[in-house]
Amino acid sequence: MPNKFKSLIIFLIVYCFSTGITYGALNLIKKGPISTAQTPLPSPQKKSAVFKIDPTLPRDAECPLNGAMYTQKEKAKWEKRRPLGIMIENHEEARPQSGLLDADVVFEAIAEGGITRFLSIYYCLDSETVGPVRSARTYFLDLISGFGNYPLYAHVGGANCDEETGSGCQNGAPADAIGQIRLYGWEIYNDINQFSVGFPTFWRDYEKIPGAATEHTVYATTDKLWKVAEKRGLTNVDEKDISWDEKFEKWSFKDDAKDLPESFAVSFPFWANKDKYIVKWEYDKKTNSYKRFNGGVPHIDKNSDEQIAVKNVVVAFMKESKADDGYDMNAHLLYGTKGVGQMTLYQDGKAIDGEWRKATRTKQIKFFDEKGSEIKFNRGPIWVEILPVGTKVSI
Repeated sequence: MPNKFKSLIIFLIVYCFSTGITYGALNLIKKGPISTAQTPLPSPQKKSAVFKIDPTLPRDAECPLNGAMYTQKEKAKWEKRRPLGIMIENHEEARPQSGLLDADVVFEAIAEGGITRFLSIYYCLDSETVGPVRSARTYFLDLISGFGNYPLYAHVGGANCDEETGSGCQNGAPADAIGQIRLYGWEIYNDINQFSVGFPTFWRDYEKIPGAATEHTVYATTDKLWKVAEKRGLTNVDEKDISWDEKFEKWSFKDDAKDLPESFAVSFPFWANKDKYIVKWEYDKKTNSYKRFNGGVPHIDKNSDEQIAVKNVVVAFMKESKADDGYDMNAHLLYGTKGVGQMTLYQDGKAIDGEWRKATRTKQIKFFDEKGSEIKFNRGPIWVEILPVGTKVSI
């Protein structure tokens, strides 16, 4: 082969190779670093050991949060951590959610615009995937504060006071959840904000709910969130060796009743003309549980594709008001989470009227019957539905 032809071949090879490298480098520079909004999906989460317990082992360990009975092996796992509250949204485009079935306790209230949100609290069970995770609200801070010393709180940002624009800052910024997190000393301790923690603890999954907008795509796992806390020195004890449950006010529990009525249903809206957020709990005598319907259809947990069913449903009536803080369209809400109010507990196919009481932010909310005796929950998941005072409940 002539030397000129060989030289030409070598030149073309070197040129193509160098051009490819240059193009790749320029393309990377143009795109910039990968943000948390564009992170690849993590590898499938392995279900933790709590899901692989020998079914023949005795269930003689009581979950402190809801009284459910587990094995000593499961107890040994939860005793090394502290309660974890995660904000899960209920926008119609965010359904079906993941992880609600694994929560020990769930509080539901309107976030804004008639759209509800869940504070799902985990302790005795892990959840392989939880979400979509959304932002903090001040009244949910009040509720999670009752779960012991420095409970974990996971969310994506939150209602806040924007000092540059003044939005959310008027009248003392009463709905400023982010400011309150700093005030409580949570910001770098037990607060787990996606804005500061990011990937891989939180990630975006654009395929889990096809067509969902970006704000409906943030997910996490309880295991990774508890590991964040562990790195901060928050296990079952804090850096001062104070246990999370040192002053925790535990609810009372009982076994299911024996004499059960026939099936029935209880339903309610949160706001008028918001049909997608109407909730119905349908009592099932066979399992002595309440199956949840959301917006007229069964409410499914995407992790298992099972309908949400719980042992206890509390409907708590609280004063709802506008924050009047200068936020867009005055959308920020407040709820009277402290004090005393009416409530009804649906349990064993029956309705028990009474009242809820919460003395301070850090005190646990408690529930009492009409005679003033503290009610006992059936062992199992507890859902607390927070409705504006005056909302009509249908049976």
